[in-house]
Amino acid sequence: MQALVLEATRELALRDIDLPQDLGAQDVRIRIHTVGICGSDLHYYTHGRIGPFKVEAPMVLGHEASGTIIEVGSDVTQLKVGDRGCMEPGIPRLDSPATLRGLYNLDPSVRFWATPPIHGCLTGSVVHPAAFTYRLPDNVSFAEGAIVEPLSIGLQAATKARMKPGDTAVVIGAGTIGAMTALAALAGGAARVILADVVAEKLAHFANNPAVITVDVSQRSLTDVVQQVTEGWGADVVFEASGHAGVYQTLLDLVCPGGCAVLVGMPPGPVALDVVTMQTKEVRLESVFRYANIFPRALALLSSGMIDVKPFISRSFPFSQGIEAFEEAARGRPQDVKIQIEMEG
Repeated sequence: MQALVLEATRELALRDIDLPQDLGAQDVRIRIHTVGICGSDLHYYTHGRIGPFKVEAPMVLGHEASGTIIEVGSDVTQLKVGDRGCMEPGIPRLDSPATLRGLYNLDPSVRFWATPPIHGCLTGSVVHPAAFTYRLPDNVSFAEGAIVEPLSIGLQAATKARMKPGDTAVVIGAGTIGAMTALAALAGGAARVILADVVAEKLAHFANNPAVITVDVSQRSLTDVVQQVTEGWGADVVFEASGHAGVYQTLLDLVCPGGCAVLVGMPPGPVALDVVTMQTKEVRLESVFRYANIFPRALALLSSGMIDVKPFISRSFPFSQGIEAFEEAARGRPQDVKIQIEMEG
């Protein structure tokens, strides 16, 4: 089967590769339609590793996907051939302590698409557990279905924040995850979101949203804006979605007493945190690693119109131009949020 294969750092190939395709009783076979290029895909492409996960053998990329079910296992009843769906890319061990506690995203043995040594989904078809495959509502496109995965990270963050209607939220970082977190915060009840980045083009995607105050932190102090907007009290929730270590120097200054800071972005190494400030404000600290039990909620929000991700799908490339799509994504054009690849035929 032809796939987009990462052969080595900065070396991609469109070629045939032998992939496991055995259909179990509780599996479905999906013809892939659309796959988004994620930051982790790019990091494997440009650096060959993320932390302890190192690409040591050719690996198929891609984990943000939608497609059409073309075969179902003998025990599958909730899905049928012809259904359009999107897939949760992590498959936990169903009997693990994490899964049995409802925290399957924290299962240490989870098999996650395009995380070495597990192949991803940038290929013609995949076999996936029906339990982690979700039917797309009729009014949700394949392109929107393929962005459910990063949206789910934002929704996991909003869920961990325990947001209340009328909250003021700050989101630091306006890349794909930051943008999805801002949308999730609004859907979760935020009356306003203060969205910060150093790239004006990324902030421009929210220029027409009256509930979002954008802050170019290369021009203005985020702390000053938060103090002004909240009349000196601070934000109810602060989402750190940039992964920049320097943010932690003033992170807790943005949070109101009794508020919450949610860590979404991953800094490259250990960071210093002002614990005394956190204690004197009784700030609640939460963290996010992927998501659990979120995909159905994301699809419901897309279908209802509460969340609109279409403006954040920047460009689409055919599968035959998949290498070019990765090269373009690696260039990091500031106006790009999400680049997707559409399979052909």
